This record gives sequence, structure tokens and C-alpha cells, in this order.
Amino acid sequence: MDTVQKINLSDPSLYINRELSWLGFNERVLEQAKDERHPLLERMRFVAISETNLDEFFMIRVSGLQQQVVAELPNPVPDGMTPEEQLNRIHDHTGRFFADQRAVLEEELLPALKKEGIELVSHDDLSKREQRELREQFARDILPILTPLAVDPAHPFPHISNLSLNLLVVIREADREVMARIKVPTTIKRFMKVPPDAEPEEELAPGMHEKIKLVRVEEVIAANLDELFPGKEILACYVFQVTRNADLVIEEDEASDLLQAIEDELEGRWFGQSVRLMLADSMPVELREWLAEHLKINPDSTYAVPEPLGLGDFEELTHLDRGDLLYSPLTPRVPPEFRGSGSIFSAIRQGDILLYHPYDSFSPVVEFVRAAAADPGVLAIKQTLYRTGSNSPIVEALSGARDEQTQVAVLVELKARFDEEPNIVWARQLEARGVHVAYGIVSLKTHAKMCLVVRREGSGLRRYVHLGTGNYNPGTARIYTDFSYFTDDENLGEDGTDLFNYLTGYSEQEEYHELLVAPLTMREKFVELVREQAERAGRGEPAHISCKMNSLTDPKIIEEFYLASQAGVKIELVIRGICCLKPCLEGISENIRVVSLVGRFLEHARAFAFGEGDGEKIYLGSADLMQRNLDRRVETLFPLREAQHRQKVRRLLDLQLSDTANAWELNADGSYARLRPEEGNAPLDSQALLLEEPF
Repeated sequence: MDTVQKINLSDPSLYINRELSWLGFNERVLEQAKDERHPLLERMRFVAISETNLDEFFMIRVSGLQQQVVAELPNPVPDGMTPEEQLNRIHDHTGRFFADQRAVLEEELLPALKKEGIELVSHDDLSKREQRELREQFARDILPILTPLAVDPAHPFPHISNLSLNLLVVIREADREVMARIKVPTTIKRFMKVPPDAEPEEELAPGMHEKIKLVRVEEVIAANLDELFPGKEILACYVFQVTRNADLVIEEDEASDLLQAIEDELEGRWFGQSVRLMLADSMPVELREWLAEHLKINPDSTYAVPEPLGLGDFEELTHLDRGDLLYSPLTPRVPPEFRGSGSIFSAIRQGDILLYHPYDSFSPVVEFVRAAAADPGVLAIKQTLYRTGSNSPIVEALSGARDEQTQVAVLVELKARFDEEPNIVWARQLEARGVHVAYGIVSLKTHAKMCLVVRREGSGLRRYVHLGTGNYNPGTARIYTDFSYFTDDENLGEDGTDLFNYLTGYSEQEEYHELLVAPLTMREKFVELVREQAERAGRGEPAHISCKMNSLTDPKIIEEFYLASQAGVKIELVIRGICCLKPCLEGISENIRVVSLVGRFLEHARAFAFGEGDGEKIYLGSADLMQRNLDRRVETLFPLREAQHRQKVRRLLDLQLSDTANAWELNADGSYARLRPEEGNAPLDSQALLLEEPF
């Protein structure tokens, strides 16, 4: 323990910068586009995901750093980097990332798609007939919705909406050059299908596919500018895109109606402060500077890249009728506990049930709410909603559950980033049906995933609880890995009642039987669990911590992991995204291993295991180990009480820590190395194995 006292665990050299760690994660996403284990259009999807990820990063994280620079505010991050230093590193990294992204697209994916009969072509390379037919389609379907805006002393520079694709058109007017801007409509597809030469004379043979030729819509618009500017000489046309600050800033205690305040703030999201300017590298320097000046964008935030821009739209290609180039549709398992058991409530009474999506079907979660809504014996349904998706069957069930005997209360988190608008729609729909809708606690997001059903049985009441690590969203449940847990345990039921009273009323409940609740008890209890293992190691007993999460950034928790490692605790962390902890540091973290899994499914579940064997304690829940989750959100972690469930989660953790197909290991310098199988061995793909074997 003398060694522990001599080391300053707040030393910035012991921490990885959060923003740079996230950029590293997005690199691992792009690496999936290079991985030939994935079907071709799935690889294209990863390119699109890497682009939309980066868009959101600039909208939220980079915009915040830029504001700190302008306001000359310090940024007390554990690694000690100033906002300016972080922005410089982000700029350098982003330039390299764009080059890598386009190399993957141009050198690997597009040539491979061409071999499969899907060709993305330039408008200039089309035949006269093809250009003529596209011009007719342009005149019919696109021209009527375009609005060219002149830019001159009589026409001020227009406001450019967030992430819109735009054309800057240079026109000769008399003896001078003038500018105009055209916004590419988001109501039309990004890729236009070129009409084939003629109808096929006979049906395609089995296994054969119709050849598809596509051209980007902005090219079609640029080729037909004479229709928009008749009689004018078009000198040039360049594509550009602006990224804006999209974070919401709401003073909740001053907002008399949070719902209205969110709606008002959303109206300005797409017109926030400019954060980044993307433009075609063919644009001359003087025009780049002119555009940046009008958009009030720093030159360091301008990126000139080869076309195409807006690679997030390449996700559109995954909707082509080429299922052979995609993963086969997943058929999730229906666990045996729900087969032939009568009602879902009788199944839960037989014992707690643990599911792991998407390998296990999400339908029991939907059925749980539907059954409660239709059951005359149910007296109350209480549920949190964070991200529900469109056409949510769960919201529909809750909307139909309101009657004279059933109390329905829903906590809708209006501040779920980028899902505020659909959540507002659901909130108004639920309120219109008589459901009690609350929006949580001032200054705290409600991120906990819980549904509580109170049912009359015999002469008493029984509480049924669903707890999860993911959202009540059947769509994302097909591609996100998450746990679902059903129980009628009395203590967890009472905890659920107390938590909902805390969320919807003025309860100051701070003690819970089983649940760890942030920001009340979770941090303190988690530290206690880590220290228990450190004490065991200090006594020479086996000590082990395994955690699976999305992100680890909280400096106090990282310090506790460092101390536990120094005490001799073996610590294994499966962290998909951001990790600010440095493993493998001599005398500090040599007992800590960090692995990141990026594959077909998004690893979203959170699991925290302490100890070994029969005495192992395992908690699942909604929280990552970040300051925002532990201190500024309502989160829950719940214990697994049955040995069979703990064994399942232990198997999962061990499997993912052994993965040599999707896994990357974090080095002490913050870099990641892709894990490979030993020579002569096949890669171990934990996701593929779970598709084949029951969880």
C-alpha cells in the first residue's frame, strides 16, 4: 500500500482524452467497412454510420469546445488538454479520417458493387439518351421543389440549415460574377436510378439480378441549371454542407412548460451556430474563404474533400432490392419460459426471466405491456420512455390502457438527444388519451429503463417489473445488444414504486432495497463494490471485476479501478466506445485489460460483475460509468439474484473477452490493436456464436 500513496492518481498522464478516444471508436466503426466478413452492402452501411457518428460529434462535442474557446472558459478534463489543443487534434484527425473514408469507398466498395451490377456513375459519363431521360425526370419531379436563392447586395446570404446538401452556383451577370445557392431537397432520394436501355426481353435466371445504375441527385441538378437560370451563363457549381450546433440549452426551472420549451428550442436546432464547413475540394480557395466568412466559420473548421459529400446518405443503398448483399434477416429466439405458460404474468411467477436481445426476441417486452393494458386485473402501469422509435407498439398499448380502473403513468424523457421531436408527439398522444404524463426531474435526464405493473391477484396485489439496459424500441432491439429482466420480486417491486414516486411526485426517497439509483445511491455503492474486491486482494483472496459498458470517463471511478489494480484485483473491461482509463501502466494498471467490440450488432448492454464463483455479484442496468450518468441522470442498476442468470452473464463476458473476430485491445498509449486468433486457429466471433447457441 506504500506504493499506492506515492502515486498521484490525478496525474493527467494517466488519462486518455475523451474526444480522442471517441474518434478512435469511430475509426473502429470504419474498419468494419473494410472487413470482408460483412456482406457488401453492410460494409457500405458502416461507411454511412461512421459519417453520421462524426456529424453528431461535431454538432455536440466540437460545438461545446468551440464555445469554451470563445468564452475563454477552462476545460478541467482529467487528461489536462485545453479546448484549443483538443480542437487542433480533432481537426488533424478528421482530415485523415475523411481521406481514409473516401479511400475505402472509392478503392474497395464502389468497385466491388460494380462487379455485383450496382454502379454509381458520374452524370457526365451517361449516354445522351440517359441524360435526356434524367432531364425529363428532373423537370417533372425535382425542378418544381427547388428554390434558387441569389446572393448579392439586394439578396442577403441565406441561412443554411444543418447538414443540408447545397450547391453554390457561380453565374456571369453582365460583366460580373454573382452567386446563388440551391438546397438539395431532403424529400427526394439522394441516388437516382438511371432508366435502363430497354425492358428485358425475358425474365432473369435464378440468382441473376437486374443491373442498377445510379447517379447522385446533386449531379443531376447541376447538369440542369439552365432550367433554373434560363439565359444565364453558368460558370461553375460546387457542393457544400454546414454542420451546426445542435445541443439544447434549456433553463428548466425557468420554463413553465417543459414540453413547450423543448419545442421552441428544437425550432432553432437546425439553425444554430456554424461548427463545420464541408465543401468539394474542387472549389477555388477564394470561394472557400468567401463561404466561410459568410457562415462565420473559422478556417480551421473548413474541410475540403473529394466528392461526394454527405456519406451518411449511402445508407440509402442498403434499401436496394439486393438481399444477397445484406445479412439474412435475424429470427430471434422466443425463450422457453414464454412457451406454453399461459399468460406472461404466470411465466414470470415461475421465476425471474433474463433475455439478451437481439438473440432473444423483444416480443415478450411488448407483450408484457400489451397484456397489462388488456388485463382487467391490472390496476396500474408505470413506465419510463427514453427512445421509442416510430409507430411504437408499446406507446400504442399504453394509449389504449386507460380506463376507469387502470392508472397509467408514463415518464417521457423529452431531452433524449435527437429523439425530442418523436417523444413530444408521443407525449401529446398519451396525454390526449388520458394517460398521466410526467417529464421527470428538473436538471436530470431520466435514462432508467423500467416498467411496473400492479395487478390484483386473489385478495392482494402483486407487482411485476421489467428492467432493461436498452430502450423500449423494437426497431433498435433488432440491432442493439441489451438485457431484459422480468421479475415479481417484492423488494424490486417496492423499489420500482418508490422510484416512480420520485420521478412523478415530490418523493425524496433515497433508500432502496435492491436497486442502485443515480444520482442517489449508485456511485457510492459502486465504489463500495470495487473496494470490497480490493480488500479481498489485500487479504490474498481471489479478487475479480468484469464490466461491460459503452463508455468509461468518470475520473473518480477510474481512480478506484487504479487503486484496485494496485491492490492486485484482476479487472477486465469490455468497453465499446470511449475509455479514458489507461491499462497496462506499471505499478498502476497492469492488472487491467480493456477490450472494445465492434461488429454486426451494436454492443449496448451494461453489466458489472464483482467476485468469482458462487459469491459473484452481478448488476445490470442503464448506466455507463460517466459523470453525466452517475450525477446528472436518473439511472438504475439491478442485481441478478439467481445463480443461473449470473452464470449466463459470466459466460457472455468470458466469451466477449475471448473474441478474436470483433475485438480490439486498448494499449497504454491510447491506441487499439485488433485481436487476431493464434496461428492455425479460426477467429472466435462472439456475436456469431450467440446466434447459433441459446444465451
